[in-house]
Amino acid sequence: MDFEFTAEQALLRDTVTEFLAARYDLEASRAAVRTGAGWQPQVWRALAEEVGILGASLPESVGGIGGGAVETMIIAEALGGALVVEPYVDTVVVGGGLLRRAGGKRAEDLLAGIAAGEVIIGFAALEPHSGYDYTKVAATARRDGEEFVLDGVKTVVTSAPLATQLLVTAQLDGETALFAVDFEAANPPAGLTVRGYRTIDERQAADLTFEGVRLPADALLLERAAEAVAATLDEAVAAVCAEAVGAMRKVVADTVEYAKQRQQFGVPIASFQALQHRMVDMLLELEQAVAATYLVTLKLDAPATERAKAASAAKATIGRAARRIGQEGVQLHGAMGMTEELAIGHFFKRLTAVQYEFGTTDQHVARYAALTRG
Repeated sequence: MDFEFTAEQALLRDTVTEFLAARYDLEASRAAVRTGAGWQPQVWRALAEEVGILGASLPESVGGIGGGAVETMIIAEALGGALVVEPYVDTVVVGGGLLRRAGGKRAEDLLAGIAAGEVIIGFAALEPHSGYDYTKVAATARRDGEEFVLDGVKTVVTSAPLATQLLVTAQLDGETALFAVDFEAANPPAGLTVRGYRTIDERQAADLTFEGVRLPADALLLERAAEAVAATLDEAVAAVCAEAVGAMRKVVADTVEYAKQRQQFGVPIASFQALQHRMVDMLLELEQAVAATYLVTLKLDAPATERAKAASAAKATIGRAARRIGQEGVQLHGAMGMTEELAIGHFFKRLTAVQYEFGTTDQHVARYAALTRG
């Protein structure tokens, strides 16, 4: 696939990469995850104010730059290569995508807040019995005068402990609707119970229980949100695929460098043909993942079926590559690969989690097959 960035896109890539190399220290990030706030708010502000990437793909009318899917891909890949835990995909891609499709004053205000680095989004959609299927919505909302009353349970709401706003799916009059909920994990609205935790890849998440949570009239963003959710989640798949590509590039590069330095029987282990073959296999998996990510990025504006097929093909390809590259990277590092001191173990955890984010590899293979038959 011949894919050339414009001069502006290449500048964006270089700017983000250089910023992260200079300002995003992995050790400091892990310390913040384990003993601090779970993230680095100062980095998030810098991404908004100094680099401007939080608004890169948002409309100019809300303070964004008006970029598109390619800009999002470039940013996500750079973030993945630095193992950034700050909630870019949840806030900018998922939150931004849903709010752009919703429209209206509240949505525009929240989009402006995202671009300024002031709004963090948690997307509350998965439920205890939904697996990873976002279309299975059992939570309910009912009208009560000018207000709405929300009931239900949402699970694995990533970024919720950091969020200032929840976007929640619920059944309203027989349709999947989308609501905005003002939120603070330490002081949630009446009737909302929050159980926060850290995920395997060292990110923040929470399970949420809504019991008679009352919402104002403007909380309803979309009465029929199913199509908007589907399109936005395909964009999220493309972004997390790009993030995984950035992580896999780093794993491959670190593994090759380690093999050149590690000696056995008086020679670098990179000279062993069997290990060379394994590293070549890692590179082949990476190249296929890159091609699939480019393809879905270019297909996001295609008709729904074509877009969905490209998203599922990319996610399935990424899932396979993430598993192979992550495991090979750890194995070729030996016991060192699972220590906290080396980056490879942290990348392995993230690549493992990617295989389940926005649908599992098996789910996307099944969806691709169903769309192809249809």
